[in-house]
Amino acid sequence: MALRPSLFRPPMLSPLPADTGRRRLLRAAVLGAGVLPVAAAFPARASAEALRTRQAGSRGAPTTGVNGDQGYESAGSFEIVADFYGPGPSGVVVTDAGRIFVGFPRHAVNHKGATLGELRQGKVVPWPNAGLSLPSSAAPADRLMSIHGMTMDTQGRIWAVDDGKLAGQPLQPGAAKLVCFDPETGHLLHRIILAAPALLPDSHMNDLRVDLTHGQAGTVYVTDSSFGHSPALVVVDIATGRQRRVLGTHPSTQAEPGFMAMVEGVPLVYTPGKPPRFVVGGADGITLSAGSERLFYAPLTSRRLYSLPTALLADPTVSEAALAAAVRDEGEKGTADGLATDAQGRIYITNFEHDCILRRNTDGTFDLMVHDPRILSPDGIFCTKTHVYCTLGQWNRLAGFNGGQDKRKPPYHLIRFPIDPVVAYDAEEKL
Repeated sequence: MALRPSLFRPPMLSPLPADTGRRRLLRAAVLGAGVLPVAAAFPARASAEALRTRQAGSRGAPTTGVNGDQGYESAGSFEIVADFYGPGPSGVVVTDAGRIFVGFPRHAVNHKGATLGELRQGKVVPWPNAGLSLPSSAAPADRLMSIHGMTMDTQGRIWAVDDGKLAGQPLQPGAAKLVCFDPETGHLLHRIILAAPALLPDSHMNDLRVDLTHGQAGTVYVTDSSFGHSPALVVVDIATGRQRRVLGTHPSTQAEPGFMAMVEGVPLVYTPGKPPRFVVGGADGITLSAGSERLFYAPLTSRRLYSLPTALLADPTVSEAALAAAVRDEGEKGTADGLATDAQGRIYITNFEHDCILRRNTDGTFDLMVHDPRILSPDGIFCTKTHVYCTLGQWNRLAGFNGGQDKRKPPYHLIRFPIDPVVAYDAEEKL
């Protein structure tokens, strides 16, 4: 699978004039046009107040926000890091040195490319090697089947959840597992096979976070969003491989019956027992607080965000009832898939309903970081010290949600945007 090298780190594009952009979007909606080639980067909007300050005086009222743009314009500064053809991307990790690793799961489409790859000079290089990442006759436990969620621990090691599922095939013994690699050498440091009773036949081990503050070697928290109707959290002790399934019947891990989302302008409702028309599931997005004191998680088919103290969650002696009592409802967060935390403890939330990425600040307020018609099914999300990276897999356009017709339109994007606002300069401003 190749990438177009010319799309690595492209120059920032200029914004469309406010009225022009809105007219084009409205015209496209009326004429049934596809996704518009809207500008890739726009002046950052750190906050409504900052925007008003910059536009004060003779420059007039704000062009976005209250009484301004009604949600048609692109917002926030972001750039396309890479475009993908072939398999769609999901998990992503970026090292301090700038190396980019991407997962390409096989549970929706059983592709023949790498399921874990590093982006190098315009190519997806199977990583850590072709023997592990490419399809082979090796036993499911001895190769990577379908890499989905990815993360990096505080020691700089790359972790990934292999959901083990190949499209159209049952989950095989040994296929679902957690893997940990040294990014410098590519050596496999940990391989923990997930098994019953933590693993169910319809499990979809979706995403993970690694807490090195609890347990002899640390603890891994996994969301099982479920290919059926049995979601839960799974807690894995790294040193022993001991694993347990928790909160499997608690509301905080469950998809909400009757949940409605607006997906590309179409109102879609989740009805258990009926074929889904959009991506649905239980516990999915997951992230740790900056110091690993709390685990935040959310069902995919829900607008609620929940959290738990990791001291309780990592302790195998804490009862299910005690865990349930400790769950904190953190309020609404929108329709989220991926979650990620920056060094300041702020949580970045992908939002497939509004084609955007939000930031939940530590005081519970939210900022709109980026919004654009191309941000379709924002999925894997990862924070570096300076940027947030996110994969856009167009999962809502898969054939399974569209009457057997695959409506995805490659390329699929990997984007990034700065954590701190882009500095705005004005040569006419008085000193």
